[in-house]
Amino acid sequence: MLNPEDFIITRKRKKYKFAKFANSPICYELDEWSQRPVDVIEIGAGNGLFSVEMAKRFPQIQFLALDVKGDRLQKGAYEATNQNINNIYFLRARADQLASICHPKSIESIWITFPDPFLRRRSSGRRLTNSYFLKIYQQILNSNGALYLKHDNRDFFCWSLEQLVINRWRIEELSFDLHESNLVDSYKIKTTYETRWLEDGLTINFVKALPPLS
Repeated sequence: MLNPEDFIITRKRKKYKFAKFANSPICYELDEWSQRPVDVIEIGAGNGLFSVEMAKRFPQIQFLALDVKGDRLQKGAYEATNQNINNIYFLRARADQLASICHPKSIESIWITFPDPFLRRRSSGRRLTNSYFLKIYQQILNSNGALYLKHDNRDFFCWSLEQLVINRWRIEELSFDLHESNLVDSYKIKTTYETRWLEDGLTINFVKALPPLS
């Protein structure tokens, strides 16, 4: 078991969180992963609580919460452990590493929940809905797979819709006010950020998109 003092991090609280991540049996670094079978991936999962709730509701499905910050992911991992939810993993990795994380055409759903919009135009290459990432998602989604996006920023969301259309993705479900829509309840499971934005009076944009037909 790792000790917080084993980490070369100056902030004591962060050392403790990284140690918790390292000591959880359902948390993985990329070199530990070995392409375990999963059905649903949440990219940029933050604390992973959205995926935890999804895993709780759908125990027959295997979930993966992915984020670059293990100190955040550990919160969801320990919540899952406390609730005896055993169909979820947590992985510290980047979205551009997805091809090494899962097999081609193996994923049922990809969720992108409130990613950094990188609103400066020169930073558009870092947006998780640009053409580069859409091609990666297309490679790993199975024949019935879908991409799901939720976001509070309308400009970013509309830009993302444009990228989907340009890259021949097919829009299947769309709402500019998810929580006032008639879409299924599982779409309305709230992330930590989502709860905050709703309390601030913002609306949540949502799209479900299918990959291009081959």
